[in-house]
Amino acid sequence: MKIAQIAPLWETVPPSTYGGIELVVSLLSDELVRRGHDVTLFASGDSQTLARLEPVYPRALRLDPDIKEHIMYEMHEASEVYQRAAEFDIIHSHVGVWSLALAAMVSTPTVHTLHGQFTKDSSRVFSLHRTQPYVSISNSQRKLDLNYINTVYNGIDTDAYTFNPKPQQPPYLAFLGRFSPEKGPQHAIAIAKETGWHLKMAGKVDVVDKKFFDSEIAPHIDGKQIEFIGEVNHAQKGELLGNASATLFPITWQEPFGLVMVESMAAGTPVIGINMGSVPEVILNGAAGFVCETYAEMAAMIPKALELDRQECRNHVVNNFSKERMVDGYLAVYEKMLSDRQEQNSFFNTLRSSLESLTSIKF
Repeated sequence: MKIAQIAPLWETVPPSTYGGIELVVSLLSDELVRRGHDVTLFASGDSQTLARLEPVYPRALRLDPDIKEHIMYEMHEASEVYQRAAEFDIIHSHVGVWSLALAAMVSTPTVHTLHGQFTKDSSRVFSLHRTQPYVSISNSQRKLDLNYINTVYNGIDTDAYTFNPKPQQPPYLAFLGRFSPEKGPQHAIAIAKETGWHLKMAGKVDVVDKKFFDSEIAPHIDGKQIEFIGEVNHAQKGELLGNASATLFPITWQEPFGLVMVESMAAGTPVIGINMGSVPEVILNGAAGFVCETYAEMAAMIPKALELDRQECRNHVVNNFSKERMVDGYLAVYEKMLSDRQEQNSFFNTLRSSLESLTSIKF
């Protein structure tokens, strides 16, 4: 198959530090190439891929302070892809609303993976294009009446995460994610203070979240009980998660997936999360972590999390959230879309032939 992958331009593919969508696109593109498919990746020019890279801009947009209107480059990317639509059998969009209008104007089918949460504003746009093919990354994400082809869970390269059968001593809890209110770092701190546990926190602070970080997070960081590491690369992430006794996932929003949960369990570390969004679909409750109704319950589950079999945590990820399983899911989606398109073309060809036969009859 000739497949175009459209990645966000904000981060490199794969991301050097934080970037769940870009990591998924990277793993998907490379594995498709390994399986013999002809893949073209539209992404930033500093991306690394086994696919044919089409650099829309020389570097990730967030790394260029001279760019003031990011929307222009996202529009340029979508325009470039769809001007070349005839070159591909399938176009796979990971950029949300940007590809919707153009996808409806070409004959090459586009599948849209929904990586984010629907907002009031985006819901109106998606609803206008509800008949286009969509893939959800969790069943909980399906808040709108759209044409969902399947749910394909995000996957990781399980070999890239070292399994740790025993947590580090002295023990600590881990938090990894964007430092924004919806990711719940403030609740992770509260849980650590309530229980007396050492908490190691890592992740990026976006400009829009700087005020929140300065007022709600920074005053609690003492370098002893509450430790802030900052952004981490893959190796540092694996060490942080793998050595932890448990990872806290105290979100405050309807998380569409939550790659951190999978990464933690792959390293053998159970996850204690709040029952919102995809959490009950990702955590194997009582075996690879706990799904809780309140933050107080999360704190109470820490001793029980220490009793869980860390090998069971990893097995859960290998069996359900590997990159191989993810790619199998997307290939099934591609094949279904091409089969449906072939049947549709066959129907219209038959109809056209029938109409031509009728018009040739002389009375």
